[in-house]
Amino acid sequence: MSVETTTESAPAPKRGTNILLGLTLLGLLLALWLALGLSTHAFWTPNNISNLLRQGAMTAILAVGQTFVIITAGIDLSVGAIVGFTTVVIAGLLQAGVPLWIAIILTLLIGVAIGAFHGFGIVRMGLPPFIITLATLTSLRGIGLLITNGSTISISHEGFTNFSRADFLGVPSLFWMVVLVAIPAFVFLHLSRFGRYLFAVGSNSEAARLSGVNVNRTIYLAYILSATCAAFVGLLLASRIGIGNATQAEGWELQAIASSVIGGTSLFGAVGSVHGPLLGAFILATINNGANLLNINSFWQRIITGLLIIVIVYFDQLRRRGSR
Repeated sequence: MSVETTTESAPAPKRGTNILLGLTLLGLLLALWLALGLSTHAFWTPNNISNLLRQGAMTAILAVGQTFVIITAGIDLSVGAIVGFTTVVIAGLLQAGVPLWIAIILTLLIGVAIGAFHGFGIVRMGLPPFIITLATLTSLRGIGLLITNGSTISISHEGFTNFSRADFLGVPSLFWMVVLVAIPAFVFLHLSRFGRYLFAVGSNSEAARLSGVNVNRTIYLAYILSATCAAFVGLLLASRIGIGNATQAEGWELQAIASSVIGGTSLFGAVGSVHGPLLGAFILATINNGANLLNINSFWQRIITGLLIIVIVYFDQLRRRGSR
């Protein structure tokens, strides 16, 4: 009985702080949209807004998955490679005549298996998250290129490829996929005991273990969720570009980490939310979109992203020092 009571009192994120941060990020996003709307006539066109939502949607889903891992004080460097690899998987399955719904399920199960492998490497083999996920990043790129012999696999299933180009209620279908992921992710992270376990493990894994939290299972769960989100994004990307290519989504793992950090997730663990990384992803998408409209050198986009990360991590360190 005492173990159960202690477990339920595991650390949880401060909702007031999360709400304040969310409002700040939303204000920043709206300010960027207003500034770009005043500085360029093309920004507020329906075609550009639709393109912006599609650009940010896949990064947003990756960022949500990455957030689960970072909250446990881990990292997943493999998500971009998982995206590229799963485009090859779904393209190959469809080309082989596998029914669409079976191909989708099998592709998502591959994401689950990769996440479980990461959990096994961390929990059972004692490998640092950085190492095991970096190894997966490299291996999946190689496996994908080996399967395709360095080429691409075309997707001729029109129902699948038309999905990413469709709208529902005037909003791109890809953005609705963000909503589809965000709602259960919010419930899981903020309203369930398993979400509280993630924060407890990220705060102090040994204290969480002594409090009755199954730390190993929690780590497995975090990495499975991250890899499954990446596999889901692979499906969406394959639908959008109409091919399977192992080299796709290169560098997206950094975009996912940046979105999560900009959204207030602490790289030291135990701090994070669902809405923050979503807003962070669309802030980055807006910066990239605006830079393209204003004909700013694309290299500046990376510089701005890097500076944002430095500033936010610095203030996160100041917050942690002040709370001691």
